[in-house]
Amino acid sequence: MVYYFNKGGPIMWPLLALLCIGVIFIIVKLWVFARSQINVRKFLDEILENVKAGKIDEAVKICENTRGPVSAVFHSGLTRIDKGITVMERAMENTAAIEISFLEKGMVWLSTIISVAPMLGFLGTVQGMIIAFERVAKSNDIIPSEVAGGISTALLTTFSGLAIAIPMQIFYNWFVSITDSTVVNMEDASNTLVETLLEQKLITKEEE
Repeated sequence: MVYYFNKGGPIMWPLLALLCIGVIFIIVKLWVFARSQINVRKFLDEILENVKAGKIDEAVKICENTRGPVSAVFHSGLTRIDKGITVMERAMENTAAIEISFLEKGMVWLSTIISVAPMLGFLGTVQGMIIAFERVAKSNDIIPSEVAGGISTALLTTFSGLAIAIPMQIFYNWFVSITDSTVVNMEDASNTLVETLLEQKLITKEEE
């Protein structure tokens, strides 16, 4: 690896930097998503059971002791249940927006690395090809081994750029799918909570 890295030329250094930054972002996002995932169905059933029993304080405590965006949204709503449905829903929407923003934080950098790494690789290849053909022009003779060696060296940067971008694209798509799934879970769970509160007459539409 060290041999091919040195053979690839100076463009390999910024590619290595992009790889390191990308790996750091992936590790951080994996940690964030691992902490944000809960059994939404089990959590929702537990909250609804307390709500139906009129134990709002118990439901709030469950939210405080549960990590993740769904519990944060529920907590913001249940703590404002006495202020009317309009205030409650607005608070839940604001919290949901903050939680989604937190889940999406850093994704733009990962997307940038996915775009820039192949372009840097192509740049290194073009640079290597220019150098290889300049050597051919100066020697006034075409030596197949030298031409092939120069082209091989030039293509190392393209290979490296694609090798960085492809796995990061896979992780990026996976993170996007997890975020989308979390958003759907938040919306469904929030709607179920509000409907249950209306059914139990713990909050009314007239309070809007």
